[in-house]
Amino acid sequence: MVGKQGKDLITIPLPTIDIPHFRYGAKQQGGVGQGEGEVGQSLGPGQEQPGEGDGKAGQGEGQHLLEVDISFGELAEILGEELQLPKIEPKGTDRIVTEKTRYTGINTVGPESLRHFKRTYKQALRRQIASGTYDASRPVIVPFREDRRYRSWRTTPQPEAAALIVYIMDVSGSMGDEQKEIVRIESFWIDTWLRHHYKGLAARYIIHDAVAREVDRETFFHTRESGGTMISSAYKLAAEMIEKDHPSNAWNTYVFHFSDGDNWSADDTRLCLEIVKERILPNVNLFAYGQVESPYGSGQFIRDLRESCNDDERVALSEIADKEAIYGSIKEFLGKGK
Repeated sequence: MVGKQGKDLITIPLPTIDIPHFRYGAKQQGGVGQGEGEVGQSLGPGQEQPGEGDGKAGQGEGQHLLEVDISFGELAEILGEELQLPKIEPKGTDRIVTEKTRYTGINTVGPESLRHFKRTYKQALRRQIASGTYDASRPVIVPFREDRRYRSWRTTPQPEAAALIVYIMDVSGSMGDEQKEIVRIESFWIDTWLRHHYKGLAARYIIHDAVAREVDRETFFHTRESGGTMISSAYKLAAEMIEKDHPSNAWNTYVFHFSDGDNWSADDTRLCLEIVKERILPNVNLFAYGQVESPYGSGQFIRDLRESCNDDERVALSEIADKEAIYGSIKEFLGKGK
């Protein structure tokens, strides 16, 4: 992942595992084993043979990247300081429960790693004084097995605030690879910031064209674009998901929708606004809509949202022209500290 600070570029290695996939070659190639060729010859289309390139030495300055290794917690702190993001105050703590261990007393049995040296020494000293074997001129204390004392602990349930992120992305024909890459990068930073505030964070993913469906993360970011656009199908699915599985009294819910702003009809847009106002906003901390600029999208949907919902503090709207605009978009989304 590449970060930018002024003219300097910094790469941040992310711990991920990529599952290999088969990729089909060009269709115009012949069948397996057909045609003339030599051992070791490259079969890829458009690839030059070894030694045939014009790899001449150049005189231009190269671009050097500095690689840094930091934790996600530190990354979130950097993001918060850079964008001056307010801390989030979670609500609802009865959904996710973790266990917290506290050392509360002393016991006569336990693992040696928890042996209490001071208590063991005092017990051995008491025993030697009581038995008359203690010699003040030669104060050697030798603990017996029954003198040993160990720290004891108690495990108590610790409620943690539960949070849900619902990502919605338009995968209609007007959303290309560049637009999806912007969504992927911005989603990473949103995830990083919210995970910094919530130990129990769940993420669910919805894609839509004319029809919406829930998918996993891999499918969300790698679905090929096609079809028309009916945004209301995604909002209906998100509302049902929240109402059924994530009640507002227990979950801190965040909905992030990314689209190019091109919807099928004005009637569907009116239905979208109705669902947002009546079913989504009453159950969420934040509803965020990011409009990614596309040469094919009309961009009308964000104007309709501004006209209808911009006065609601739970609504955050952002126009994302390119990757450089991600910085400001994150601040518009998370700057309210909801």
